[in-house]
Parts: sequence; structure tokens; C-alpha cells
Amino acid sequence: MAKALKKAGGNPVKKISGKKPRPHWRKNWTKAEKAWDDGLNVRRAMFGPGGAENQIADTTDFMWPLQDYVTRKCFGETWTRPILNRKTRSLITLGMLVAQGRPHEIAVHVRGAIANGVSKQELSELMLHAIVYCGLPKAVEGFRTAQTVLKDMGLE
Repeated sequence: MAKALKKAGGNPVKKISGKKPRPHWRKNWTKAEKAWDDGLNVRRAMFGPGGAENQIADTTDFMWPLQDYVTRKCFGETWTRPILNRKTRSLITLGMLVAQGRPHEIAVHVRGAIANGVSKQELSELMLHAIVYCGLPKAVEGFRTAQTVLKDMGLE
């Protein structure tokens, strides 16, 4: 891996499981490190270490830009905004993933939604609501995916 990055004051940037923020975004953006730390905290709260530090540590150089972007932009800037709480954001996210027919991401975000306080009944209502707006096949896929995750989590 590249040599340790240095902050403006000469102190090394804290590594996270062998990975660290890349310099391309640090040059002109002073809040990048905060967004990174905030994003990692949200990922950890929603998905545990497996969806945070471990995923980052296991990433390849090819996949690193995606992990960097998702941690900072998605979780560090978007999921931490103050108007919507995480539970509401989880429901919105799942609704959009059902609409797009993305079962892998639905499975990931069902786990995050449970961690964010969404109940089984709320998940069921979301999927039922999706029938009207997304179509039956996509909602059925959402129901099936969510049920598999709930079973894996011992909630079904």
C-alpha cells in the first residue's frame, strides 16, 4: 500500500483496518476526514464491523474508490443529515431498492433497517405498498428477500 499520508500539520492520517482516506479528495476539502469518520460510524451501526472496517480492509485497489465514495458521500454526508432519522432513511432506501429490483442491496439494507429500528411489520407494509407503485414482481422479490434476511437474523 502507499506510504502513510500526512495531514497538513505533518501528523499521519489514522489508518482504518489497513486502509486510509485517499489524497485525491483531501487536497481541497477540509471536511473529508469528518465525512469519512461519520460514514464509518454509520456503516458500523447499521451493518456491524463486517459492513464497515472488515469490508474496507478486504477491498482491493480496484474497488477502493467505491468504498471511499460510499463511506464519505453515502453514509458520511447523506445518512448523517439532520432532517430525516436513520429509520426513515432506511424505509426510503428500501422502497427505492424494491423499485429498482435490487435483491442483493435489499438484503443488505433490511439488516441495516432492523438495526435502525424498523420492525418486521413496517418492512411488510413497505413491501405491500411497493406492489401499488413498483409492480407485483418487484414487490414479491422484495418480500422474498426481506423474509430470507429476517429468517437469517432469527426474526421470522
